[in-house]
Amino acid sequence: MKLAYSSNAYMKCSVIESIDRIADLGFRGIELMADVPHVWPATTSDEEIDSIRRHLEDRGLTLSNVNAFMMNAVGDFWRPSWIERDDALRRQRIQHTIDAIIMAKKLGAPSITTEPGGPVDDGQSHEAALEVFASGLAEVLRHAEEEGIQLLVEPEPGLLVEDSAQFLDLALRVESPMFGLNFDVGHFYCVGEPLPVTIERLQHLTAHYHIEDIAANRVHEHLIPGRGAIDFAAVLSAIGATGYDGWLTVELYPYLDDPDGAGREAAHHLAPWLSR
Repeated sequence: MKLAYSSNAYMKCSVIESIDRIADLGFRGIELMADVPHVWPATTSDEEIDSIRRHLEDRGLTLSNVNAFMMNAVGDFWRPSWIERDDALRRQRIQHTIDAIIMAKKLGAPSITTEPGGPVDDGQSHEAALEVFASGLAEVLRHAEEEGIQLLVEPEPGLLVEDSAQFLDLALRVESPMFGLNFDVGHFYCVGEPLPVTIERLQHLTAHYHIEDIAANRVHEHLIPGRGAIDFAAVLSAIGATGYDGWLTVELYPYLDDPDGAGREAAHHLAPWLSR
């Protein structure tokens, strides 16, 4: 297993500065945010993409993933979503995801992550929203298959798909070898999942992990590993037992005022288990 750091901790910095600072911390991998102020696909030129790719190579960083979850360039963290009642808004989410897939291919990333449907509005049934979500995924996955890029859904507390049972229900509705799971350890902890059991249960669909800590009250607030209640010895042992040897991306976007310190502390806390 290899440790990466998400650039969404560096939203006060340019993408190049983010790359440099993450490399300087000693991380081997980086997750790039497909949003402002980093690499918003709709306005990032091929020349800029080539420059970013070359800079990653120069700094010895590998792309763990492209994070296409947030859409701050036109909305916010979750909206426009996959399940908007306004079709024009839903098309924005779909097109953004397609654009992110194409950009990920040019950058050399193996996957992109996306939100798990989005917030469910009052009067919107879960079943109907899930069908709309699955329909949108099917359209986008055709592009993922053409480009050879995995599209990973990331369950999150309070959104349409928030636990393992709901994710497996979604997976039954989606037929594509490019569909998979971004297993966010903190998110599953928030909704009360027994992490080692859930890791084993979802291993056949998991293609990437997000790592952060969560307080014992299970409130969805990302903490630096070691500052919360997650048992990382058990979590990393369970991940290792599945045979997974890919990226674990530390995601600490609340630490915008000191992303270097947060990343350094996270790497120090996780290092003993990753070296075993």
